[in-house]
Amino acid sequence: MRPRPPLALEIAAARGVAALSRRVGAGGGTTIPGKLLAEIDRGAIDRLAARLPDGTAVVSATNGKTTTTAMTAEILRPRHRLAHNAAGANLVSGVASALLTAGGADLGVFEVDEGALPELVRRLRPRAVCLGNLFRDQLDRYGELELVAERWREAVAGLPEDAQLVYNADDPQLAAVSEGHPGSVAFGLDDPRVARPSLQHAADSKFCVVCGTPYAYAAAYVGHLGDYRCPRGHHARPALEVAAREIALHGLDRASFQLDTPEGSRRIELALPGLYNVYNAVAAAALARSLGAELDEIAEGLGRFSAAFGRFERVAVGEKRVLLLLIKNPAGANEAVRTLVDGGAPQVLVVALNDEIADGRDVSWIWDVDFEPLLPQLDRLVASGARAAELALRFRYGGLDEDAIEFEPDLGNALDRGLELTPAGGELVVLPTYTAMLGLQRLLTSRGLASPYWERSR
Repeated sequence: MRPRPPLALEIAAARGVAALSRRVGAGGGTTIPGKLLAEIDRGAIDRLAARLPDGTAVVSATNGKTTTTAMTAEILRPRHRLAHNAAGANLVSGVASALLTAGGADLGVFEVDEGALPELVRRLRPRAVCLGNLFRDQLDRYGELELVAERWREAVAGLPEDAQLVYNADDPQLAAVSEGHPGSVAFGLDDPRVARPSLQHAADSKFCVVCGTPYAYAAAYVGHLGDYRCPRGHHARPALEVAAREIALHGLDRASFQLDTPEGSRRIELALPGLYNVYNAVAAAALARSLGAELDEIAEGLGRFSAAFGRFERVAVGEKRVLLLLIKNPAGANEAVRTLVDGGAPQVLVVALNDEIADGRDVSWIWDVDFEPLLPQLDRLVASGARAAELALRFRYGGLDEDAIEFEPDLGNALDRGLELTPAGGELVVLPTYTAMLGLQRLLTSRGLASPYWERSR
């Protein structure tokens, strides 16, 4: 066995690669340094994490992990120097890269890919873990939800005894996963006024995890998330320790809610819309609380927070604005549609559908998205991305007139056409899948309309 290089030498080599990557414009060096480090010494990430005096915390979820992690970082930043993969690189290489650039940090706060969670929990040995939700997403990569949940259950069972697990109790799969770690903290929503009248047809975890009987829902909030119980008494939503109540949704601009904890309550004002962002905020509050944040710090941090890149991010383009809202699976896309309709559905819409590995090769999920509520107000759809033709077909089958659909696979041309159709002073809504979002970010940066996301996210 060849001798392992000193960690200091490994760090220097990887940081040099990061600097070179930024210089040549290769994505800000968010993953390449970590990949190099893993190639040199797979165990280096373990030793880098162990250097952080206050340890690490990780967030994983199908939807919302970038925003939840960024919210947590905003809450904790006044009291900690953070290592944080703010640019969204959430595989082992991305977390390693964040650790490499974390000189002087005392606490790590990392978003983690669903598939990478077991390995990173083993390597980082986090003091706190936040599990946000499990939705059907990239089946060709992750497999069915039950497979991911079983891997998570094994990871949770292997957590250090003194680690804190906070989990979304509104998700039946996560409630079952949490049983493997005593003392877990349940968070969720408790306001039936903002619930849907029933489960959507594309809801995922509809059946009791014990006996398979369909759950009865007192309130269904986002997808299958809600207040559920098995009619046969085998499983039900646990009592909430941290809860969002008295929720108010204010169109496309903001949302607010009462945050209830064992220590007291605070009114939270978010500069982000949508029920799913309330979920992100209460998850961040529960995680930050487990890391020692006080209620006032939590309220102030959430009040300061603005959108993570591509997640209800607004970009000025002359006298117009572009609103970017990531969609990547039925549950998330349906919530995006719901938020847009509640805030005033757009007349012009650009939707960009890609099928790269990071998106999932199978794009059949678009047929489970309820785009139809957008159609009565929609004058023009610009379908873009590598699978623009299928997207256009989906809207045509949904009832949108053929003359209202424009086919433009090129992202730049699609953006330009959407802006051309948007009236002066108006806002163009763009719904991209993940790699399309990154492509739009690069395009906006190249035009001087936005700074690189790895710089804005620091």
